[in-house]
Amino acid sequence: MDFQENQVESLLLSINTQDPFWIAIAFVCGLAVKLLGLPPLIGFLIAGFLLHAVGAESGEFLRETADLGVTLLLFTIGLKLRLKSLARGEVWGVASIHMIVVTGLLALFALLLARLQLPLFNGIDLAAALMIGFALSFSSTVFAVKVLETLGASASRHGRISIGVLIIQDIAAVAFIAISAGKLPSVWALALLLLIPLRHLLQRLLDYTGHGELLVLYGIVLALGGADLFEMVGMKADLGALVFGMLLTRHPKSDELAKALMGFKDIFLVGFFLSVGMTAMPGWMELVAALVLLAFLPFKVALYFGLFSLFKLRARAAWQSSLNLANYSEFGLIVGTIAAASGLLPREWLAVFAIALAISFTLSAPLATSGDTMYARWRERIKIFERKNRLTDDADLDAEAVEVVVIGMGRLGSAAYDAFAETFPGRVLGVDLDEQNIRRHQAAGRFIVMADGTNPDLWSRASGLPQRLKWAVLCLPNHRANIAAATRLIEYDAKCRIAATSKFSDEVEALQRHGVEFVFNIYAEAGAGFANDLRRRFGP
Repeated sequence: MDFQENQVESLLLSINTQDPFWIAIAFVCGLAVKLLGLPPLIGFLIAGFLLHAVGAESGEFLRETADLGVTLLLFTIGLKLRLKSLARGEVWGVASIHMIVVTGLLALFALLLARLQLPLFNGIDLAAALMIGFALSFSSTVFAVKVLETLGASASRHGRISIGVLIIQDIAAVAFIAISAGKLPSVWALALLLLIPLRHLLQRLLDYTGHGELLVLYGIVLALGGADLFEMVGMKADLGALVFGMLLTRHPKSDELAKALMGFKDIFLVGFFLSVGMTAMPGWMELVAALVLLAFLPFKVALYFGLFSLFKLRARAAWQSSLNLANYSEFGLIVGTIAAASGLLPREWLAVFAIALAISFTLSAPLATSGDTMYARWRERIKIFERKNRLTDDADLDAEAVEVVVIGMGRLGSAAYDAFAETFPGRVLGVDLDEQNIRRHQAAGRFIVMADGTNPDLWSRASGLPQRLKWAVLCLPNHRANIAAATRLIEYDAKCRIAATSKFSDEVEALQRHGVEFVFNIYAEAGAGFANDLRRRFGP
């Protein structure tokens, strides 16, 4: 009997019973915040604050979960990343200039506060001030991607530009960590060049994985394997996950793989946001120092907007991209750890960075998700900063003959385009954001342009188009994106009939409240369509 009891006790001790309890608290807080119309990730941060307040500390389970979530996140980013997008001036130019300017100005700000003998800033020298500025010059990749997914804007122009800027920042972070550690990548890192020809084998294996559990397992193996491989040769593990995702970028199943991993990634990232809130126990001095640094955040966002405008982005793209990046980064915690270990900063600064990071997340999320609302309210003032010269992707549209617009040219959008083209020959316009998809449609003879259907500036590029339209068909993959597109049409006084797709029954009523006349529920109508097709083929 004693032997059996000891076995049970040993088993129970191997399971940290606090972890499921913490996750349950995260769920309650996330649900409460969602009911208020805010992203659940704010609730996860609040849960971390609450747990920290009662003395809870992040355990091994949460840390491993957070690391796995970030690894899968970067792998899925890599699946959608095009290298040439990083070479655009509005990406690398904005990222580089912004990083240098913010680092310098924040360092001067910190030195000024040191002269004023503000607690924690007192005694800071130039090297420490530069370290603080560099740590806070970055924006959070994890946070921005989660907000973009919530908005259904990952493939939008502002979404792709934001992610590109963050990738450039991540590359700078990798270089900094390598230099600060005093260790260069191993000579074996040169062998990573073999991944370029190896990508054909990896893509061929993807062909054989099917559409079920093997597909998901293959993605996880590549993400974790890539991270471990890069770490073995002295490079940042997260960069390995990103690169391995990029090896599959142009494969036809890359989007399917990204969607298959989405649920796992989202669950594991809960651990990341919980961990941020539980990083360090703050005192009053740390809180005051963090609030002082947060006062610099509006300037950081304004500088993003100014640089995006300087590089000829339209006002709305510059505005929303800036809001996507309106936060501090978890990289600040890494810099803080390095600075504390080298004696440049006291360990109390870890708590300062953690508080500044968490509060910036909490403030940034509602700003980013309500960016369109704010832009509509202040549009005329914001457009003052727009350059007259346009980037190629932002050129005005010649759409005088168009009477039908299909936004989102996936499978459903393509079918809708072809159906309307029979009744409105030469008067149907397709709108999409995927360059490869656009080229395929153009090769098939369809009139399609690269534009964001949720962006009000789409209609500015085609004068009078909303008023001429007879039909607008919304086939975007995200419910919120369809609502945003419908809202933009109403705002521009479109008198056309609006149809949209949905996946769930509770989305139908929401779309109808936003002016959509016909809603096609993909899952509900699929069975009816199949049955009707059978009747036509085989009779009653």
